[in-house]
Amino acid sequence: MPKIAIVTDSDASLPQDVAAKWNIVQVPVNVHFGEETFRTSVDIDDAALFERIDREGELPTTSAPAPGVFMQTFQDVMDGGADTIVCFSVSSEVSAIYSAACTARDSMPGKDIAVVDTRTLSMSQGFMALAAAEAAADGASKEEVIAYAQDVGARSQLYAALATLKYLAMSGRVGHVAAGIANVLNVKPILTIQDGKLDLLERVRTQGKAFERVIELIVEASAGKSFERMAIIHVTAEEAAKHFEAQLRASMDCPQEILLAEMSAGLSVHSGAGLVGVSFVVAA
Repeated sequence: MPKIAIVTDSDASLPQDVAAKWNIVQVPVNVHFGEETFRTSVDIDDAALFERIDREGELPTTSAPAPGVFMQTFQDVMDGGADTIVCFSVSSEVSAIYSAACTARDSMPGKDIAVVDTRTLSMSQGFMALAAAEAAADGASKEEVIAYAQDVGARSQLYAALATLKYLAMSGRVGHVAAGIANVLNVKPILTIQDGKLDLLERVRTQGKAFERVIELIVEASAGKSFERMAIIHVTAEEAAKHFEAQLRASMDCPQEILLAEMSAGLSVHSGAGLVGVSFVVAA
């Protein structure tokens, strides 16, 4: 039976202990402050990222790991005993990571490497990688591993509430005047994944109402089905995330284990500090 290894990227937001438990390798996304480059979850985390952003008043840029980084990762995994690799990339709509991983695969002829565009991000991507690792551990074939992960992806959804439009204004995604007015009015945008991208779904007033609305959206999306997996995602907002988890548990029948995950710097630079969200997978 071939040994199948699972690789993803740090945009999957998988907590380090969960990735380590299932031997999932997360290739780090790059964050650039001028000429300085930091690797997400290796050299920089969300707290350090936003401490520097707030100090300097400028957003960094991000970039996909180079194909050579993926090649080295794939080789290291093979050298560690894997016969087959399945790599789950963040949506190709938001990053060049899928393309870089495919280039690496194509540069290693004779190696059994599959690259899957998850068409999602954060823990919705992470849950696909986790499901694949579980299937591989149970002895599934490469095709079965991919099919199981894609089924989990098809049953997943993500909703998140922004705490502020400050960082979107810094990025130029909304005007500074509009962001200023929205902050005065305490407007909290709610985001979801649409067509492989994190997009604005609607706007509500106050964080409390945003949390209430996210819970309503979860109820609507689950359509009476139970939850197979769930994770609370946050950006430097652990206490707010724990408060939101308590609201979730009081409002619906949640899984016994709910993962708590930092979004990770490769994504959080685009959403800003204070984001709290939830990724979930409904039962088949």
